[in-house]
Amino acid sequence: MAFLTPDEIKTHLYSEIVNMVDRADNSVLQSAIDAAISEVKSYLSAFDTEAIFSSEGDDRNPILLLYTKDISVWHFIQLANPNTNLELRADRYEKAIAWLDKVMRGQVVPDLPMPAPPSDGDQNNFIKWGANAPRNSYF
Repeated sequence: MAFLTPDEIKTHLYSEIVNMVDRADNSVLQSAIDAAISEVKSYLSAFDTEAIFSSEGDDRNPILLLYTKDISVWHFIQLANPNTNLELRADRYEKAIAWLDKVMRGQVVPDLPMPAPPSDGDQNNFIKWGANAPRNSYF
């Protein structure tokens, strides 16, 4: 089983709408789910994404699952617009991306597994660093 299956999208889209959009090609919805998981992973690089996205059932983080579904539906409904409110879906997509952005910046800390420390003893922690742009003064 995977982190998110096409069957679980029924909490966000009615099955008749899914059938209208995918036209009996189940790979279309799976492709949207795969793209959404890939997009979500890009925001969660400070966490153990392998452990997060290999979890199943009740072991999954509920809010992450919800936002992954929102992003999956957004990618899926781009094919057609049969009886679905695109404005609502766009708002939910933007909310999901905003939450992931806050997680990436460290403003929100979800209950997700952190990566295991390297076995060689090297403590490569996720550190954000930088500096101001250099200033040049001319007299």
